[in-house]
Amino acid sequence: MNTDLNNSIRSIDAWSSFNGCLSPVSDELAREVRVALVYNGISHTVMMASPMDLEAFAVGFTLSERIVECASEIKGVELQEVELGVIVHLEITTRRFTELKQHRRNMAGRTGCGLCGVAQLDQAIKPIIPVEGNSRFNLAVMNSALRELKKQQPCFRVTGATHAAMALDESGQVLAGFEDVGRHIALDKLIGHFALNKLPMPRAVMLTSRASFEMVQKAAAAGIELLFAMSAVTALAQELAQKSNITLVGFCRDNRAMVYSCGERIVTSAAPMLQRVG
Repeated sequence: MNTDLNNSIRSIDAWSSFNGCLSPVSDELAREVRVALVYNGISHTVMMASPMDLEAFAVGFTLSERIVECASEIKGVELQEVELGVIVHLEITTRRFTELKQHRRNMAGRTGCGLCGVAQLDQAIKPIIPVEGNSRFNLAVMNSALRELKKQQPCFRVTGATHAAMALDESGQVLAGFEDVGRHIALDKLIGHFALNKLPMPRAVMLTSRASFEMVQKAAAAGIELLFAMSAVTALAQELAQKSNITLVGFCRDNRAMVYSCGERIVTSAAPMLQRVG
């Protein structure tokens, strides 16, 4: 994980109010920059993102948005810093670029929004990808994963303004973690990290945010079997997780969790496995 806080945080002068009194203070804010993704010389989208791990973001976005089917179809990634932000140039295979041009859409992103600018309503939810695998996860190890969470959020510790996505092994240990001002971009960075390093995609991922449908959709594209969210789950996310054969768990807290789909992957101290939900 890139923990270069100098690049992701900006110090400012501000005023603090306490008991009706204003006092001058210094504060640290999370930076977000324009990131343009350009495929084979053609601009595709502009997102707002934290300015670290952008190569991983670009690769993860390309995979999770199904612009390519596998990382080997990405032939090159190059970052170019410009006055207004960062341009990421990606070279993809001719076949995938031809398909991209046929389905081009303007997806000018905003912080925390994965749908802004989608031109056609039927493009919002992609065809279902059933996730294979029968991994097991014991919720008893969730507490250790939650304790590790803070170590994976150096920017959040300073600013309180970022989300994180963490890959977990079956013992609850954190394999990798990435932050961003956008929750979906944090997940893209995590997916891109494993692809760039030619590592098997993680079986389980924890999010510090809510789990909405686009997070489940990205997890399905990456073959992630279990998706844990510290916050709530939306109805469409639950429906999509069930159809995609993803175990979706929300409200993950100390000794608490809500299992919303495909509970047969979940092991508890009270029962070897939960019955399938839905």
